Amino acid sequence: MQSEQELNEKFAINDQLHFEQNSSGIIVAEIMSQFSRVTISTYGAQVLSYLPEGEVEDVLFLSEKAIYGHGKAIRGGIPVCWPCFSDDDSGFDLPAHGFARNQVWQVIATNLREDRSVTISLALGHTDASMAIWPYEFSLVLEVVVSDSLEIVLTTKNLSQESFTITQALHTYFNIRDIDDIAIVGLDKLKYLDKLAHFSEKRQQGHGQVAGEIDRVYLTPPPTVNLTNTGFARDIVITSAGTETLVVWNPGRKTASLLSDIDATAYKNFICIETANALVDKVLIGAGACHSISAKYKVEKS
Repeated sequence: MQSEQELNEKFAINDQLHFEQNSSGIIVAEIMSQFSRVTISTYGAQVLSYLPEGEVEDVLFLSEKAIYGHGKAIRGGIPVCWPCFSDDDSGFDLPAHGFARNQVWQVIATNLREDRSVTISLALGHTDASMAIWPYEFSLVLEVVVSDSLEIVLTTKNLSQESFTITQALHTYFNIRDIDDIAIVGLDKLKYLDKLAHFSEKRQQGHGQVAGEIDRVYLTPPPTVNLTNTGFARDIVITSAGTETLVVWNPGRKTASLLSDIDATAYKNFICIETANALVDKVLIGAGACHSISAKYKVEKS
C-alpha cells in the first residue's frame, strides 16, 4: 500500500494536488485547481466531492454516516461498480456491485496540463484474492480529469488468455436540495427495465421525476441528459460514452430507513444517475482487449 508520504513525494503537484489521510485513516487526493475542488479516495478510487468554482453546494452527495474501509462501500460520491453491476449473475457469486469499490487502488500518474486541467490515474489489478473469486487477470484504470467539468474514464483491459464478460457502473450520487425539485431531461419516451416490477419493460412518459422509490435501467439513452435542480438553481449536464444503459436510483423513504450508513431522511437529498453497462448491456472483452466507459459532469446555472 502506498503511504501518504510516498504519494506526496512522487505525485503531488504544487498548489494543485496533494495527498492526506482523512479522519477514518483513508488516504485521499485533494485537488484544488482554478476550476474546482475535488476529493478522491484511494479506497475504491472513489470521487467523494466535486465543488466547482463559484458553487456553494457540492455536486456530489456523501452520507454523514458513510463507512470508510473495512470491506464496506462508501455511501456517496462516485462508487465504481465492477466487474458486475447489481447482483452477480455470472455464476461466480460475486458481491453485489463487485469488488473494485472495496479495494485500495494504486495511484499511477498525475499531471497538470497546459490548459491548467489536473489529471490523476488510479489502477487496480488482479491478485490471488481476486482470482479466487473471479478467475481472470485484468488491469483496471480510472482517470479523473478536473477542468471546467469533471470527467471520469474507467478502462478495463483483459490480461487473460480468454474472454470475459463484465457489467459495470459509475454509481454517481448527485446532491440535491429536495427530491421533489428535480427533473431528468432526456429520458422522455425511452424504454426502461423496472427492477421494482421484476424488471418488466416500460416506457418513460415525460421528463424523469421521482415520486417514491425508483430503480430503473434505461435502454439506449442519448449521450447527454440533464439533471435540472431547481432547489440549487443549476443543471448538471451528464455526458456518457461506452454504454447502452443509464441507471436511475433512489431508495425512497422505506428502503432508506433500512440502510445503516445513511440518515433515514437523506434519500430526499440525492439522486443516482449512473453511467452503466447494466443488465442486457453486458460487455464481452476478448483476450488482450480493452473497453472504456466515461462520464462527464458540467454545471450550468439555471
